[in-house]
Amino acid sequence: MGRPKVDPANRLRANTACTACRASKKRCSGSFPCTSCIQKGRARTCIPFKSSISEASPRNALARESLPPWEESQQVLNSPLSSQIHAPSSSGRGPEQPMQGSRSPEATHRTHPRMLRNLQGDRVYVGKAASLSFLQLVRETVTQHIGPSQFSHPLGREDMLEAEATHDPSSYAEENCSPEDQERLVRSYRIATSGFLHLGHDVTDDMAGFTEPKTERESTRAAIKDLMLAIGAQSYPNDPDTVQMRLFFFTRGQRRAFASFLEDPSINLIRVFLLMSFYMFGACRRNTAFMYLGVAARSAVALGLYEDSAGCSWQEQRDRSSLWMSLCVIDLIASSILGRPAATAAVIPGQRPDPNLFGSSPAETSLGASFQLSLILSEIIGRLYSEKGASSEIAEVLLRQLKHWSDNLPDSLRRSSVADEEATITQERIISNMHVACSYHFAVILVTRPFLISLLSIRLAQLHQTLAITTQDESISDPAQSRLAAACIDSAVYMLQTCIEVHQTGYLLRNMAILKAFIFAAALVLGFTMFAHREIDSDVESAFKGALVILRMLAAQSAQAAHYLEILTLLEAAIVQQRQRLAAHARQRRSQYVSRIFSLHDSPKAPRDQGPEQVRPDPSTPLSMPSGSYPWIPQDGL
Repeated sequence: MGRPKVDPANRLRANTACTACRASKKRCSGSFPCTSCIQKGRARTCIPFKSSISEASPRNALARESLPPWEESQQVLNSPLSSQIHAPSSSGRGPEQPMQGSRSPEATHRTHPRMLRNLQGDRVYVGKAASLSFLQLVRETVTQHIGPSQFSHPLGREDMLEAEATHDPSSYAEENCSPEDQERLVRSYRIATSGFLHLGHDVTDDMAGFTEPKTERESTRAAIKDLMLAIGAQSYPNDPDTVQMRLFFFTRGQRRAFASFLEDPSINLIRVFLLMSFYMFGACRRNTAFMYLGVAARSAVALGLYEDSAGCSWQEQRDRSSLWMSLCVIDLIASSILGRPAATAAVIPGQRPDPNLFGSSPAETSLGASFQLSLILSEIIGRLYSEKGASSEIAEVLLRQLKHWSDNLPDSLRRSSVADEEATITQERIISNMHVACSYHFAVILVTRPFLISLLSIRLAQLHQTLAITTQDESISDPAQSRLAAACIDSAVYMLQTCIEVHQTGYLLRNMAILKAFIFAAALVLGFTMFAHREIDSDVESAFKGALVILRMLAAQSAQAAHYLEILTLLEAAIVQQRQRLAAHARQRRSQYVSRIFSLHDSPKAPRDQGPEQVRPDPSTPLSMPSGSYPWIPQDGL
């Protein structure tokens, strides 16, 4: 009887060994360069083994992917609002040309897809591009270096956090929500969804004065209103009255959505399910949100929103295109956060209307920018995460597309304020610009994170083997991959600095449905970087601490934000323990003339006998304190 299949996360053997380890029939760590090659001083020549059969395929694929991708995405540049967002590149080098200096073609993906349990115990899929898969890698790495901890082995680490559905009828009465209150809720809805959703010019114009719907069309519009009010209420404090009001409007809107108009697709049906999906992301019901996105996407395909419609008026075409772009933005961003295939990926970019059909309102401008970015994000997932390794050449091509996108953003998406502007309009525009900026930084992180993982794995192997970092980094790290890894850290810092600035102005809402996932992804990158470095980078440290501050504020409203905060706080403790371990080890290596003779924790031991794993961490040590180094004493590579 054969052995049971081992889960990929629990396998001891590497999926791909290096050429040297395979030739000598030695165990390979599966990282490149691998631990064995680093120890033997041949890290520069450590490459993954590929048979002659499998070698031809990636080479041909690379040749295909090295073709100018800008030709493939030319329709993207000609899509709505592209005249405001994209312009021909002024650079002499085309966007498809990779940077020079790359010696190794790819960084092997060390993150793997996961199957997590939902509330019912069923397994749900999380892809290798997801932050949750990266979190698992960070946990495994932390365990290798400091042993099991609360961060690496928490309870429920195989579960996907989901809030329980509330089916109890709300006792809230609609009369308690005055027209003025409803206007404030709609304003909060606009702020919360700015940069992500723009469902049409008439959606929020006629919200006041609604009576009990009598026809199916009126019922759908009433459902849209209810869901907008529910999303707006998510940003209010969690007092009993607000909770009842939020549940009342969402439950009624959901009931109206399922009452009769699931039988035939319509524009309002897509709007309703897109709004329900956005609400569910804010309510920590991500799997439910994905199902609603699927209904909206298939309805949009049935109505041909991705195609030109010759029989529509100018305003109808404008509304159809805005709705299609909103659907693509939420679908592609949400899918990339969890590493799942997007529902709209098969039909994008599609044929788009002429850009002249579009006006120049701030909502349309920010949505157009987000739409263009989401198409690049879809290409990132498809080209970089569909293979066993991430090619540095392809990564540089994608980064040049992102740079071309950012260089041609309109000034309105870069300004922080406009003279003589109402406070609520300023808040909506700042949140919209922040959403666009954070989406861009998240895309850069996805492109460059595999190379950061590869580089930090080398650094941690050096620390573990007590090799000299200052003398080894240049000899074993690929210049192109080093640049990509640095870009990952910089992008995470820039994202969090932007969020911190907005938070300090008081403009952040109490529930940010998408932003909290962006913040977690960036903070996890910085936490992993801090764990792998004994040196303290003030920008990285302050950005990481700022992420904790923002998540602590959001945690009062969001179980998802509270979960992210708990994970990062435990990672912070692991970083402290790692730094104390390295500091103690450095003292042992330089303490030739003195040793500790008395301790309340352990029996005194000579430095040569006391290993770093025996040092007890002091949980009271601040994260920002130096790790016991003296700049005037050589550190022997630590």
